[in-house]
Amino acid sequence: MKKTIQSLVALATLLFCTVALNAQMTISGTISDKNGGLPGVSVVVKGTTTGAQTDGDGKFSFTAPKGATTLVISSVGYTSQEIAIPASGVVNVTLADSDNVLGEVVISTGSRNTQRTVTDTPLPIDILGASDLKMTGQTSFDKALQYRVPSFNSVNTPVNDATTLLDPWEIRNMGPSRTLILINGKRKNLSSLLYVQFSPGRGETGVDLSAIPQDAIKRVEILRDGASAQYGSDAIAGVMNVILKDKYDYTTLNINMGTTTSKGNAVATPIPGNGYGGNYSVALNSGTNLGGKGYINYTVDLSQSNSIVRSGIVDIPTEIATFGDGAGGAQDQLIKAYLKDYPTGNNINGSGEITAAKFLVNGGFKIGDNSEIYANAAMVKKRVLSYANFRQPYWRQDRGLLHKATDNGGKNYITAATLAFSEDAVDLYKGYIGYVPTFEGDLSDYNATIGARNETNGWKSDLSLTVGGNQQSYTVDNTVNRTLGKASPTRFKPGGFGFKHTVGNIDISKNVTDKFGIAFGAEARSESFTIVAGDTASYSGEGANSFPGLNATNAGTNSRFNIGAYVDLSYDINEDFMINATGRTEKYSDFGNANVWKISSRYKLADDKVTLRASASTGFRAPSLHQIYAQSVQASFVNGFIQLAGLFNNRSAQARALGIDALRPEKSTNITVGAGLNPMKNLSITLDYFSINVKDRIVYSSSISSSSATSTLGKILTNAGVRNISFFINGIETNTSGLDYVVAYRNIPLGAGKLTANLAGNFILKNEIVGTPNDPAAIKSDNASILNAQIKSLLVESRPAYKSILGFDYSLDKWVVNLNNTLIGPTAFRDLDNGGGDMNYIKAVFKPAVVTDLSIGYSFNKKVSVTLNCNNLLNVLPKWDLEFNPITPGANPTGEAAAKATLADPAKKSLLRGFLGFSGRYDILGYNGSQFSQVGRMLNAQLSFKF
Repeated sequence: MKKTIQSLVALATLLFCTVALNAQMTISGTISDKNGGLPGVSVVVKGTTTGAQTDGDGKFSFTAPKGATTLVISSVGYTSQEIAIPASGVVNVTLADSDNVLGEVVISTGSRNTQRTVTDTPLPIDILGASDLKMTGQTSFDKALQYRVPSFNSVNTPVNDATTLLDPWEIRNMGPSRTLILINGKRKNLSSLLYVQFSPGRGETGVDLSAIPQDAIKRVEILRDGASAQYGSDAIAGVMNVILKDKYDYTTLNINMGTTTSKGNAVATPIPGNGYGGNYSVALNSGTNLGGKGYINYTVDLSQSNSIVRSGIVDIPTEIATFGDGAGGAQDQLIKAYLKDYPTGNNINGSGEITAAKFLVNGGFKIGDNSEIYANAAMVKKRVLSYANFRQPYWRQDRGLLHKATDNGGKNYITAATLAFSEDAVDLYKGYIGYVPTFEGDLSDYNATIGARNETNGWKSDLSLTVGGNQQSYTVDNTVNRTLGKASPTRFKPGGFGFKHTVGNIDISKNVTDKFGIAFGAEARSESFTIVAGDTASYSGEGANSFPGLNATNAGTNSRFNIGAYVDLSYDINEDFMINATGRTEKYSDFGNANVWKISSRYKLADDKVTLRASASTGFRAPSLHQIYAQSVQASFVNGFIQLAGLFNNRSAQARALGIDALRPEKSTNITVGAGLNPMKNLSITLDYFSINVKDRIVYSSSISSSSATSTLGKILTNAGVRNISFFINGIETNTSGLDYVVAYRNIPLGAGKLTANLAGNFILKNEIVGTPNDPAAIKSDNASILNAQIKSLLVESRPAYKSILGFDYSLDKWVVNLNNTLIGPTAFRDLDNGGGDMNYIKAVFKPAVVTDLSIGYSFNKKVSVTLNCNNLLNVLPKWDLEFNPITPGANPTGEAAAKATLADPAKKSLLRGFLGFSGRYDILGYNGSQFSQVGRMLNAQLSFKF
């Protein structure tokens, strides 16, 4: 009996060991390419999420579940392989280069339903890998997109103020507020800054793209189509989804140094780096894998960019026309003498000094075979310094109030007749050459998401909570508040802004059959916008010169809440023909409901060599809280008197008196029709037509005044105690249409290496205001309009009419060379009339330009590489001239003849050109209609370590 029991125990032990061995098996090995071990390769058991990624030497190891028979091995840029698991569990594989580097990447943008590849989607989508961004040599994410994505445009202004913190950007000429930004599929918070300068993006806000560290990005997916039905408000022009690096492969340390090759024109005020704009950064990306079940990936990015000075030479005749006495008197002589010694007027125009620290972490952890928790968080801190226009002594004479006015060693530019304060002795101004107010900005931007995913019986669910915010505070120094006289401080805190949101999402999907999929979900979001008052001295009376503070009466916090839900249906009629439909409803606490839909389809033919695709949708954009509640009333000196003017929110008594309704959501209709061709193995071509109609588009009005105190408008302004008023209003309808095209020819044999050629472009066919603006009766009866010629020009012609990027990538052994040529089309701008009526018939036109970028990379070994970049190789700067272009041709032959005479007379033309660029201060970097963000040739070197 004892032997029998021992035999049974031995048999049970053998069976247990056999089951255990069959239940789990260790899989290990090395994945290589022709150059050796390949890091970052995904190795998973087919049909599951169990697996690992290779380390820096291409090695991997994990425990496979019971019944595992096949491994799927894949990496971007290589042909995927399926390998049967050998009995030994040891797998060594060499991957071959892929013919289509990104074409088979599974995308997560564009549909809430089944994820598809780029070649299979019914929508136009751009995908940029981390290497694409790196090869631009640009120091920030937004500037890298400028030279990789044809439909993306960004611009910097020469006098930056708060825009030093973040530049306006846009897709398809639709402004920064009509593209939705996602981080790993979750909504990114807006900036708290409302752009109010006369530059593209005026009256809007957007996400701070420069806050996202490039070294944390795995890839970027840009949906070039309206997507409000899938994602809600803001997705009129499209959606940008930033996918973060996830599983830990290896640690990278990137050290960057760069500079422009010109310091610009000399100025009296010392500038760090002498105006060359040197930039320095260190970026670390690292992390760890958590026992094969999870990962943590983090990035730390520290950077410093010095000021770039590109001040223009001040035009003396225009300066005399602006500040002189016009009779050759003392003031005129002062201007001539000053500008002889200081041709730039000591202006420091260009880009500001930026110091930034960026932190980002992304993680995930499996719970069982079918569930995962995930999280990511980011924080950026920025400190910026920029300069207002230099206050020359013939413009502002505040020496008696300042303690840091700039001297030149004794030369006197001041006469008794030009003193602002008669009690001050002339001797006080000896050596005084003026002063330059500084603007200092502090920005804090954060976002964080935590969520859980699960798959049960084919039902996929994703539950998440996202928070985010952006706070900005400002300081102005070396300036005065004249109203306070000698009691004025010289350093002010003019206040700031804050924005934050909390977003909850639940998304559920299932492939009901192999042809039919369904998805549905809901979102709840709360938002708040805060105006922070400045110190009393910053806004009292005239306010701080150059940047008056935010009045305490306008300060406060306003909030709202909205909920939304969607349903998404996808049906593959056959393997070639599919259709997708989405419907969404939203309810906002401050304006009511919005209901939108979208339908898209794709059809393949000629053995998948030809793909036809199309979509039609409606969309909406809720007015931002900034546009609803922003209000700032400022004082300025006009003819010796203080006059109040500014922005009144459309819930104010003044707006109600003018008959301005509360802001409503914008409504859009999008149509996209396109085709994709793959005529041969390595050649792909896509062409897409798009049309975007926006009704009730929200605009920031012109500054409106009345010529009659007895008119309705005049009485409203008088009762409000102001001379000028501006506001936000659902004022216009716009039509924007164009073409996007992409041609890619890969793996072209060239010598011992391979060449890839890419041509991508965006061509605007139409960008127009439909009909006339919705002018309130009180404004119309005073022969005024909410949009003057200047604002209309900003909206419809201040961005490039076309943009095309021709790029070549060549790889040879350890060398990688990239050459990009970006053709930027013309832009135009019609400024305010200078009193002579010329700008009714003349506008400034920026000429087309080609910006060439060259990048050369060399890998010393698998762990050390260097990349040298020369951006704007040929040192191209925006160039513009004046052209005859009447607003209404033939309406005033006399005025047209006078305008032609102005253009024909060199002196008159030069004077008018001077008025458009503030006497030449902005001749290099146009203040209003700048064509593209370029400050000359820039050299950059990056040293990369992997370990």
